[in-house]
Amino acid sequence: MPSFKNIFKVVGQEQANSDPSAPPVQGGDVNERISSAIKDNRILIFMKGNPEFPQCGFSAATVEVFNRLGKPYATRDVLQDPEIRQGIKEFSNWPTIPQVFIDGKFIGGSDIITEMDQNGELEPLVKG
Repeated sequence: MPSFKNIFKVVGQEQANSDPSAPPVQGGDVNERISSAIKDNRILIFMKGNPEFPQCGFSAATVEVFNRLGKPYATRDVLQDPEIRQGIKEFSNWPTIPQVFIDGKFIGGSDIITEMDQNGELEPLVKG
């Protein structure tokens, strides 16, 4: 059975080719796009929504921690790109969103970020 990722690409390409008013299909392999985003941003949060308007409580809690720490970070709204939403789960082998990457390394989701923050482990990693 083909993966969701492959089905989405085929459907998305057919739609883009048959309907000129359809939004453009995201270019590039999803893993390449994820890798590139992680490489290009020291701190990156894949989340639902954006920092100004998080679309779930876990994303809001994660953003709140990083806002309090005061270091710049980037985000990617997985609700805007279903391919990234599924792809990031496969990329990190982690089933939930948000997902935090620091210095190219997957750190974890909201629960791990909150625990690391409470234990004093996150701040040195972020400020590093």
